[in-house]
Amino acid sequence: MTSTPHYNAFMAGPSEKTLVIGIASSALFDLTESDRVFREQGEDSYREFQEAHYDIRLEPGVAYPFIRRILGLNDLSDADSPLVEVVILSRNDPETGARVMRSVELCSLPITRAVFMQGRSPYRFMQAFGMKLFLSANRKDVEEATLEGYPAGTVLGSYSALDADDPTNLDLRISFDFDAVLADDSSERLYSEEGMEAYRANEVKLENIPLPPGPMKDLLEAVNRIQDLEDERTSTDATYRRRLFVSLVTARNAPAHTRAIRTLKSWGLRVNDGFFLGGWEKGAILEILKPHIFFDDQLTHLEGTKDLVPSVHVPFGVKNLHR
Repeated sequence: MTSTPHYNAFMAGPSEKTLVIGIASSALFDLTESDRVFREQGEDSYREFQEAHYDIRLEPGVAYPFIRRILGLNDLSDADSPLVEVVILSRNDPETGARVMRSVELCSLPITRAVFMQGRSPYRFMQAFGMKLFLSANRKDVEEATLEGYPAGTVLGSYSALDADDPTNLDLRISFDFDAVLADDSSERLYSEEGMEAYRANEVKLENIPLPPGPMKDLLEAVNRIQDLEDERTSTDATYRRRLFVSLVTARNAPAHTRAIRTLKSWGLRVNDGFFLGGWEKGAILEILKPHIFFDDQLTHLEGTKDLVPSVHVPFGVKNLHR
């Protein structure tokens, strides 16, 4: 008699404590050559190209250092469920997407889950996976995801040599802008409509009133939970060296900085470092800080950062209404 298979070992879904990140293959790997073949020679040649190059590892993309390092933090947990899960979200069909998964394997990245949607954006499945972030090089996909209320960003620039210096170094530095990234864009709207003086007066008046959350607030919350585990590790292991660092890099300055700090505190969240630049160039700071990923809502800021550090455009808020 044939026994009935048991499926109890399969999880119903990710743990609520797991940070789930969705990433398009265009953000994880450099697909410049593959895209050229598709545009110039068509889909059939593209399929043949991917099959012929199946065992040739794709080169790292903009978000590769961030993904590699954040997955490396899974060694902080002894629980059955990992701290971080990364899921490939791809416009390829499963056949042509197989090379991406092969490159994941060749890079020894612990990524086992993927969604392949032939010619369509898979961001609609973010809610099903409980994702806190979707990264892609496809601007249209990211903009549509953002309009639907999902935390998404477009990667800009190219692969950073930050990851090549020492592949055994798993330190991870994450930098966020504040308005329209961690918080909503209500303060930016006031500035756009009424000018600097009205903006500053309002921020002083409301310095004790937290701003509503923005698209990346939940991501910071998940990152802080990992930092809590590092706090626990350092309290019991004197040899442990912290690896995860978070910074705030914002155009706010005094007196408007107070509301940003108190907003984070009201959420129970924190950053390690704060840079309140008052409109000065962010690139000069980030070149020294060297984050493995930087989130900002304004393309004008990112034009000065994308060639220095892996940068992500968050197309949320008033600054992105008329692009």
